[in-house]
Amino acid sequence: MRVGLLGAGRIGTVHAQAIAAHRGSTLAAVADVAPESAKKLAALHGAAARSVDQIIADPEIDAVLIATSTDTHSDLIEAATSAGKAVLCEKPVDLSLERARACLKVSSANGKPVMVGFNRRFDPSFAALKAASVAGEIGKSELLSITSFDPAPPPVSYVNVSGGLFRDMMIHDFDMANFIMGDLPESITAIGSSLVDPAIGEAGDVDTAVATLRYADGRIAVIKNSRRAAYGYDQRVELLGSEGQLQVVNVPENSLVKSTSTGVINARPTYFFLERYMPAYDAEWAAFVDAVINNKALPITLEDGVAALAMAEAATTSMQTGLPVRLADV
Repeated sequence: MRVGLLGAGRIGTVHAQAIAAHRGSTLAAVADVAPESAKKLAALHGAAARSVDQIIADPEIDAVLIATSTDTHSDLIEAATSAGKAVLCEKPVDLSLERARACLKVSSANGKPVMVGFNRRFDPSFAALKAASVAGEIGKSELLSITSFDPAPPPVSYVNVSGGLFRDMMIHDFDMANFIMGDLPESITAIGSSLVDPAIGEAGDVDTAVATLRYADGRIAVIKNSRRAAYGYDQRVELLGSEGQLQVVNVPENSLVKSTSTGVINARPTYFFLERYMPAYDAEWAAFVDAVINNKALPITLEDGVAALAMAEAATTSMQTGLPVRLADV
């Protein structure tokens, strides 16, 4: 599979590594709004630096990976699928739910596979938790708890274009809840505050939030987000069932444990998402290549991306109104 990478920033660099490392794909070309960034990343992997239009128009490029700014995602998905290319697009699909739904309609008509980059589904520990739940190892799932804390807040310049914490950060956890619970919630209640950085509040966003998801059968999921955890990247999941509990704990920087008369000390969690989730990005890309080359069903679809964005929209509305929001009403 010959691949064109759209976006040569931090996440584009991560994807370039995954594409180049997989034996079933070749990074053929890279494009970025900053041409020098595209040239630099392309040179690292023996690819060509080209424009977005050139990559999409090239009949020898089979697929594109979209790692550009969120406000370009829908347009690029439509253009790439119209040109007959398979697409893996970073989350979220769009900042606008209406635009994302329109993109889903157009790309579905174009008939090419589109996968959304919710890489955490491919994390080995989270995947093992899902498999154990499906196998009935803790009976019927009843209460899900997802903790996702970043080590430090992003710059306000990023916050201003991110779409807000629910669309930018918690959207990963909305998708994780859908993945683990195997269904969409019936309603969402959310609260949020600006406690970490006053500038984030001044920009109209929050940096600390909790969302409660209620399912039609009575199950509950609770998601906790913060833009700051002084000890590192906190990524934990607990699933309580009728016959037990499944738990994924943090991945430490190393496995050393020091036990003395003064106490037991072990390493902090890995510092950020690159250290924590690089294996998941590799597995995500491998799953995409396998699905496209072998004409299999995609493990994550554009519909999944739209569903997570709808949940982010519902959470935003709930926070603003102080009321639960039915997902069907969004």
